Amino acid sequence: MKSEKVREQAFRDYQEGMKYKEIAEKYGVSLSTVKSWASRYWKKGCNLEEKKLQPKGKKVATKEKSKRAVAEDVGQVLENADLTDKQRLFCLYYVRCFNATKAYKKAYGSSYDVANSEGYRLLVNPCIRDEIMKLKQNRLNRELLDEHDIFQKYMDIAFADMTDYVSFGRETVPVMGAFGPITVTDEKTGEKIPLTKEINVVKFRESTDVDGTLIAEVKQGKDGASVKLMDRMKAMNWLTDHMDLATEEQRARIAVLKAKTNVAEDEDAAADDGFLAALNGTAGEDWSDEAD
Repeated sequence: MKSEKVREQAFRDYQEGMKYKEIAEKYGVSLSTVKSWASRYWKKGCNLEEKKLQPKGKKVATKEKSKRAVAEDVGQVLENADLTDKQRLFCLYYVRCFNATKAYKKAYGSSYDVANSEGYRLLVNPCIRDEIMKLKQNRLNRELLDEHDIFQKYMDIAFADMTDYVSFGRETVPVMGAFGPITVTDEKTGEKIPLTKEINVVKFRESTDVDGTLIAEVKQGKDGASVKLMDRMKAMNWLTDHMDLATEEQRARIAVLKAKTNVAEDEDAAADDGFLAALNGTAGEDWSDEAD
């Protein structure tokens, strides 16, 4: 009984990201014993875990952020006692991106190759499949998609925001010379201070923090790296032609998003008109002066 209790405690540590070696040291058992527990008890039935893969530790902030987002999206999955925490995350990520590989990679923190093979394995787990079926309201096709899912994906493409993928602005940086940062003498203090300048900067967000399914291309060219999103206009045209597939909620969201887009365009147009009016007014004054 004592051994079984230790094994259960070790399993909880395993779920939290502790490695086999660390578990063995914590409970005073051999590494082979821990591996035996994993293969005999931890990787069976509803508690199927990643095969031949030791879990990687995650940053607490990232884990908590994921849990909050998951709880907001589909809170009911957290009530399923038959699933582990990572399996719950997999279900929630899957119903958001419809990609088993991506969902596994985000939930388990694994490499692409492992996620590509193990993602499908989780999909055929009865407990996980049942939970996904509940979340997606008995989706009919092999990928667990229906017309509402497809419509949602086109919505995501049409209203994608580039600032979700890159951040840009101005930064003050030191001016570099042949031998390092250039310094100048401060007129007030007489001290040497670094010479600085303002530059434009563009920074990519981490791939784990963005929805890669909305990206058409990422490339490294002679002028630097660039990211290209899926064609928004084609997505908008598709949405216009298939509004009959939308749910009431999706139609309402599209109306709100279109209204925001129209407001932004009107503000830009008003700003342009004001500039042209001012320019024309100035030109008129200049011509009057010349006439005089």
